[in-house]
Amino acid sequence: MSHHTEQHTDQHTRTAALPGGAVWALVITSVAGFMAALDNLVVTTALPSIREDLGGGLHDLEWTVSAYTLTFAVLLMFGAALGDRFGRRRLFLVGITIFTGASAAAALAPGIDSLIAARAVQGAGAAIMMPLTLTLLTAAVPAAKRGMAYGIWGAVNGLAIASGPLIGGSLTEHISWQWIFWLNVPLGIALLPLARLRLAESYGTGARLDIPGTLLASGGLFGIVYGLVRGPADGWTGRLVLTGLFAGGALLAGFVLYSTRAKNPMLPMRLFRSRAFSGINAASMLMFLGMFGSIFLLSQYMQGVLGYSPTEAGLRMLPWTGMPMLVAPIAGILSDRIGGRPVVATGLFLQAAGLAYLASAVTVDVSYAAQLPGLIISGIGMALFFAPASHLVMSSVRASEQGIASGANNALREVGGALGIAVMGSIFSAQGGYETGQTFVDGLRPALITGAAVVALAGIAALTIPGRRHNEAAAGLAEPAPERVMEPASR
Repeated sequence: MSHHTEQHTDQHTRTAALPGGAVWALVITSVAGFMAALDNLVVTTALPSIREDLGGGLHDLEWTVSAYTLTFAVLLMFGAALGDRFGRRRLFLVGITIFTGASAAAALAPGIDSLIAARAVQGAGAAIMMPLTLTLLTAAVPAAKRGMAYGIWGAVNGLAIASGPLIGGSLTEHISWQWIFWLNVPLGIALLPLARLRLAESYGTGARLDIPGTLLASGGLFGIVYGLVRGPADGWTGRLVLTGLFAGGALLAGFVLYSTRAKNPMLPMRLFRSRAFSGINAASMLMFLGMFGSIFLLSQYMQGVLGYSPTEAGLRMLPWTGMPMLVAPIAGILSDRIGGRPVVATGLFLQAAGLAYLASAVTVDVSYAAQLPGLIISGIGMALFFAPASHLVMSSVRASEQGIASGANNALREVGGALGIAVMGSIFSAQGGYETGQTFVDGLRPALITGAAVVALAGIAALTIPGRRHNEAAAGLAEPAPERVMEPASR
């Protein structure tokens, strides 16, 4: 039997042999996903304290958020490709090690520059770890239970994104900002032996690493995310911002052209011929665009305008941010029963309605009770999206391509998140500002209306996904000829 055939069968046989494999895989991948997702927004509420401690201007502070987003978004697809090639569990362990070490370095940073550098390395570790969480989970869980497993995984991820400001605020307020990074260290150290002992090793197609594709995709994503992240601060007509956006766009166009012709591309473009794959990826990107920008501005509104402390603001966001923990597992079960499309679309339209309600409710002195319906509707919407979305991504491709599908979906979500903060930040600055409570509300309202419109567009994109029966038939037809998958890996 060839080396690769053994690798390929590993995915199916060794997982089953692990005691409680599915439960352990769920716990390990959910905690790893939580750490990576949390660090996206955990720093936002701690920025004033970091500035007091380490100095630096607003420009430097923004880089503590941007450096992580940038390396995370740029390296996601590369991380997934490395896992497919060299073993998903092995690379998952490498990712956790890098992430945990960089978290300790961030906590110990003596100045703003070393903090930014540590954040960039942290993002690289997260980029290797994050796409592999879904692939490892898929390999460990029987097909019939995957909806529920993705539901729990999605709930934990949703909770991390949304509770970032609360956790960051509470730790900063009651202990010190360094603890937002120290928090990852014991978690990472505990995950390493668990992942080594409890996760099965699995591989992708065993094809060679696609070096030209990797360079084009990473360079293109870097240019675009850099431009989006720096646009609001440096001005959209700044030389570096425009260069990043245009060069990034050109490199990504080159990546698409190259991938349509390459023999073993990193991201096969034929995946996008599947309406399920392109529909759910468009919906994911638009959802993160609308949601990230909204959470970013609303957590500042609750502190800056309504006068809540970071902890109080985080607690008041809980009806939105905590809802995934209650609703997402139910959403996962529902998507197992009726298919993911109706659940995802309903969730997105509810999220859009919640944001539109909040846009109409925000004033300088609005009561918390008046905001509550918008927060609850948004929370239910977000929860209904997370679980089935992961399921739709993973079921729209064949097993050997799940790693790269997960990497692509995560990369698009990250670009969506960066785009959300950039676009909604620009609308906010154009229409209002930080001068007074009223100017903040003047900027916040149009930004939230934009967020609602974008998430509603995501709902329309979700409706283009074919129904469940069509997907299963398409997945069956898309299975590759056996001899191609079983080719021994080129050395």
